[in-house]
Amino acid sequence: MSRGVRQASAGQGAAVAVQLLVTLSFLPGVVEAQVAGVLDDCLCDVDSIDNFNNYKIFPKIKKLQERDYFRYYKVNLKRPCPFWAEDGHCSIKDCHVEPCPESKIPVGIKAGNQSKEAFIDWARYDDSQDHFCELDDERSPAAQYVDLLLNPERYTGYKGPSAWRVWNSIYEENCFKPRSVYRPLNPLAPSRGESFYTWLEGLCLEKRVFYKLISGLHASINLHLCANYLLEETWGKPSWGPNIKEFKRRFDPVETKGEGPRRLKNLYFLYLIELRALSKVAPYFERSIVDLYTGNTEEDADSKTLLLSIFQDTKSFPMHFDEKSMFAGDKKGAKSLKEEFRLHFKNISHIMDCVGCDKCRLWGKLQTQGLGTALKILFSEKEIQKLPENSPSKGFQLTRQEIVALLNAFGRLSTSIRELQNFKVLLQHSR
Repeated sequence: MSRGVRQASAGQGAAVAVQLLVTLSFLPGVVEAQVAGVLDDCLCDVDSIDNFNNYKIFPKIKKLQERDYFRYYKVNLKRPCPFWAEDGHCSIKDCHVEPCPESKIPVGIKAGNQSKEAFIDWARYDDSQDHFCELDDERSPAAQYVDLLLNPERYTGYKGPSAWRVWNSIYEENCFKPRSVYRPLNPLAPSRGESFYTWLEGLCLEKRVFYKLISGLHASINLHLCANYLLEETWGKPSWGPNIKEFKRRFDPVETKGEGPRRLKNLYFLYLIELRALSKVAPYFERSIVDLYTGNTEEDADSKTLLLSIFQDTKSFPMHFDEKSMFAGDKKGAKSLKEEFRLHFKNISHIMDCVGCDKCRLWGKLQTQGLGTALKILFSEKEIQKLPENSPSKGFQLTRQEIVALLNAFGRLSTSIRELQNFKVLLQHSR
């Protein structure tokens, strides 16, 4: 190689190295710049959500999740996958869920279980309305109480074909998508999905919203895994914390070819949807007949006061998503589209029984059910407005399972947005 060629090559190498350093130094700013501004399909901006959530909502919702009424969730983790033969349960120890002994469950929660007949009547009635999820029958011998505080959502090591299969089924078969259009960076798809967003932008509002809800849920779950990652384990004692490398792999605009910021914006969109649902369901809980009964009178009263305080905050938010813009066409077409929307989401709640990792299945079922409950609320406005003050309503009702899922699912979204701010700070410090 001639001296001139060597010098040119060295010069090019130096230029590449400088460019790489420049790219890395601007990385936090790039993430922040691309996850900013007004969200699509609504009139709300990211900064307003950040400030509202991190300083007003997050401290309260975190405190609420620690209350007995909201920390114990009854779930059936043994329901078989209805769509394909299961490829075995994850044997990694961090995938395991520790059920709660009956003796530890507050007496009021155990006493509040519905009878089998009441559950069947409720499910039959609710199916005819806006029931977006398949609820576990709490009377089933396979259903167990789980203490959510002792089984936190975090990275378990569950990944690969089994995990991809679940998300692939959700996106490819349930997001109103033709098989010829592939979502970006889909590990199971034969193409890169370049035409995906052209296709998405051509959809009606309702179908765009459906995709954004699923993408936002996926982004939120991934953020939890990045924020609670197994960093090391010494002498059998694990150390959990934020993993910047994993965060970049999932959300950095360069590593994800611009896809990461889109995912994070969908997280904010999902937050707005569930925030709106909480503001709409407040009248249901403001009635004197509704209590959060555990058997501890003082704590129950404090829990309801805290919950009502959160509802007041949600109602004060000035830039809510307008759900009335959905299903607003001709009555027959709107009704058909709404039913299609409902059944697609209900199908996704079934897919959660195909997750091979028990802890991932637990949190997947809870967050899917929470979102399903939020959708049920948004499309039951007339029924909520007609609620009687001092007697049970047949027009609209929520089971304890739905209430616990709704508030914990929103708590997960609130935590995700708080964790996103933490990652921005960590990225700044790592420059």
